[in-house]
Amino acid sequence: MMKNAILGISAYYHDSAAALLVDGQLVAAAQEERFSRKKHDSSFPIQACQYVLQEAGIDYKDLAAVSFYDKPFLKFERLLETYHAFAPRGFASFSSAIPVWIKEKLFMKRLLVKHLAALGDGSVPIYYPEHHLSHAASAFYPSPFSEAAIVTVDGVGEWATTTIGRGRGKEIELLKELQFPHSVGLLYSAFTYYTGFTVNSGEYKLMGLAPYGNPAYAQTADFKKKITTELVDIRKDGSILLNMDYFDYATGLKMVDEDKWQRLFGVPRRKPESEISQPYMDMALAIQQVTEEIVLSLACTARQLTGCKNLVLAGGVALNCVANGKILRAGTFDDLWIQPAAGDAGGAVGAAYAVWHIHDGNDRQISGSADAMKGSYLGPEFSDKETSRALRKHNAIAHHYEDFNKLAVDVAAKLAEGNVVGWFQGRMEFGPRALGNRSIIGDARNPEMQKRMNLRIKYREGFRPFAPSVLEEDIGDYFDLDRPSPYMLLVAPIREDRKIPVPEGYHERPLYERLYFLRSDLPAITHIDYSARIQSVSRDTNPRYWELIREFKRQTGCGVIVNTSFNVRGEPIVATPADAYRCFMRTEMDFLVVGNYFLDKKEQLGLPETNDWRTEFKLD
Repeated sequence: MMKNAILGISAYYHDSAAALLVDGQLVAAAQEERFSRKKHDSSFPIQACQYVLQEAGIDYKDLAAVSFYDKPFLKFERLLETYHAFAPRGFASFSSAIPVWIKEKLFMKRLLVKHLAALGDGSVPIYYPEHHLSHAASAFYPSPFSEAAIVTVDGVGEWATTTIGRGRGKEIELLKELQFPHSVGLLYSAFTYYTGFTVNSGEYKLMGLAPYGNPAYAQTADFKKKITTELVDIRKDGSILLNMDYFDYATGLKMVDEDKWQRLFGVPRRKPESEISQPYMDMALAIQQVTEEIVLSLACTARQLTGCKNLVLAGGVALNCVANGKILRAGTFDDLWIQPAAGDAGGAVGAAYAVWHIHDGNDRQISGSADAMKGSYLGPEFSDKETSRALRKHNAIAHHYEDFNKLAVDVAAKLAEGNVVGWFQGRMEFGPRALGNRSIIGDARNPEMQKRMNLRIKYREGFRPFAPSVLEEDIGDYFDLDRPSPYMLLVAPIREDRKIPVPEGYHERPLYERLYFLRSDLPAITHIDYSARIQSVSRDTNPRYWELIREFKRQTGCGVIVNTSFNVRGEPIVATPADAYRCFMRTEMDFLVVGNYFLDKKEQLGLPETNDWRTEFKLD
């Protein structure tokens, strides 16, 4: 019997991706960056499309539909009306953006057809759900809820920047929307820019920096007051009005008017890669607090409008896991589910679901309490034969284990000794988080682990926190959280009995002095405010990773390990065994596990077992 397959695509802005539904089931999804090795790749996701079709055994000509994640004509209308409204400001931006639209993006269907032709022959209908409908569909349809309030918050789609809706059965109804240029996402990105990080990728850094701000400082309160009185008017329902005199993103080539911001806040824009001083930490805390207040108000409004007891979230702001944790603890909703690929990549999933359920009218199939994302393990995987071939090409020395349980015992022992392990298993994760299949792992009890991982393996800022992976059944033993957090999208406090008090005058010390104080018996994953971005690991969705952590617990008594994405700064997460080996060899990881293959750095470098390979090669 012919299968009904729908290809969802997001492209041409950032984080291009492809997803495939077959008879309403999500079978594969991947971001183009993982194949092209270009971080945040915005080009047409040709390799991701080829992968998802191959994974499902579907030829392009047999697709029922292709669904693109937004409406290009509406976006073009917004650009023209915005330039008209702000004229004569913005001519430089206008003359830069409009020729590209006239040459390419205005004829999006022609451009899509051209790229899709590379996938095969055939005339396949193309649909264009609105951007925030794609986000809403990605949040509701894969969720475990038959009915839920829906909140989507990002920078901007066509016109909408925030929407509130309701999902019921196969239907989605969008009830309210906030329109450009008033945007929570762009407000947060403006502070990302002003604190010296890169817009559309540095927002994680801003969120991680916020806890270094001092909530008791007059400066923090002053920054917050200036944000809420001069930059943004926050309404009771969570809607906002931005004072566009301070922002340049609508028609300019920068996020903000730097001169006006410097006069307002009393500090200049931080130069990228320069030292981070206390004012920027306090500024990060101030905007994080403001963002949380807005998001909490939106959640309350969603509850009032819909009457639903469950909430689903998507859009780039839904990746702010600190705000998500605050929503959960506020108790406005009984339960919360967040699309693991909440940003634009997840729009590919939502676009496909929108065609299946809204256009085609197919009913949803909900199976118990499980969602439909399959743990977000939706990318390619590699057989032992493929792995062996890739390692041989690099002349790697690898030991094959016939028994995975024995491999888990040996790897757990290496972790307990303080080693760092590259862990590559099964299907690649979809979304920005590594969830135990493309991960770098270590011992969460080791007080040196965060410093070593940041500076010598990830090559990134030392203040960046790491996430814990914890056995799902043990989550309450370590964290103040009463439910699973499989996608690393909830921040919760460490349990009180695991905290270690910091000394008086702690906040007056330099950033990196504060960073390396012991704050709990799990120092490598405890952030400066005693919180952690938690990933709970289920035996059902990832049995291998679960078995490794269980074995580590058997050997050490601790059911928590450090998990960070398998990449270095500036590169996408590894996708193939060859990617993993190259990353392993250019960093200070001690061991690499790819499927059932185990690799020792010393053996790759030809060193005796007794040698310290870091000293030998002067990497310290």
